Amino acid sequence: MITPQLDKNRAKKLESFDKLLTIMDELRLNCPWDKKQTWETLRHLSIEEVYELSDAIIKNDVKEVKNELGDIMLHLLFYSKIAEESFGFDMSDVLDGIAEKMIRRHPHIYGHEEVQSDEDVKKNWEKIKLKEGKDKTVLGGVPSSLPPLVKAIRIQSKARGVGFDWDNKDQVWDKVQEELTEFKEAKTKAEQEDEFGDVLFSLINYARFVDIDPEEALAKTNIKFIKRFNYLEQKAKDLNKNLEDMTLKEMDVFWEEAKSL
Repeated sequence: MITPQLDKNRAKKLESFDKLLTIMDELRLNCPWDKKQTWETLRHLSIEEVYELSDAIIKNDVKEVKNELGDIMLHLLFYSKIAEESFGFDMSDVLDGIAEKMIRRHPHIYGHEEVQSDEDVKKNWEKIKLKEGKDKTVLGGVPSSLPPLVKAIRIQSKARGVGFDWDNKDQVWDKVQEELTEFKEAKTKAEQEDEFGDVLFSLINYARFVDIDPEEALAKTNIKFIKRFNYLEQKAKDLNKNLEDMTLKEMDVFWEEAKSL
């Protein structure tokens, strides 16, 4: 096993982690709200915290990233504390478990496996997962509750990990064009919905080939649209007008202004 040199702040990090562990113990013992929480009541709050972290990353707000990481860390400690009380494991078991898994799944670092690229690492990861028996099938490890866009990304990534993939981006783009044609030719609502799903799936596949995260790209486009629309709305207010009373041509003037900001 490789033993990297400990960074000079390791003692401070351990001290800070211990401090938060102590606070978690105190809150669980003394705070009426914290005492009532369960894994189930925390679940939706944790999902919200992850999305808040995602927003901060997309906005490149370093201060907020730090804050949101703290919130997520607190949740991790919270789940582990509840587990210590009711399910027979604690934070040390959690940390030992993930450490052992990282060692096991990085044989090119902690063993004798040789890799030539990050793609080799991904393929080895998926192969090791299957050998471990955690996932009965290649796609078995994709959580069913993932948002559809993220789920499509993970499905494609896992399929690629076992060699089921296109050879190059031109083939994928041809597939996008094929799916667009089939969508245009669809007659019924059910056919249109089915073909539109195929269009999205193929576009997500193409994004992967050109090294674009489609979820992040769409998130940034949403932010861009909101910013421009807010500008349009404010300009309408400045003219004492309601948006619904303006023509599309009038709105387009302000929309183009917003694009130049």
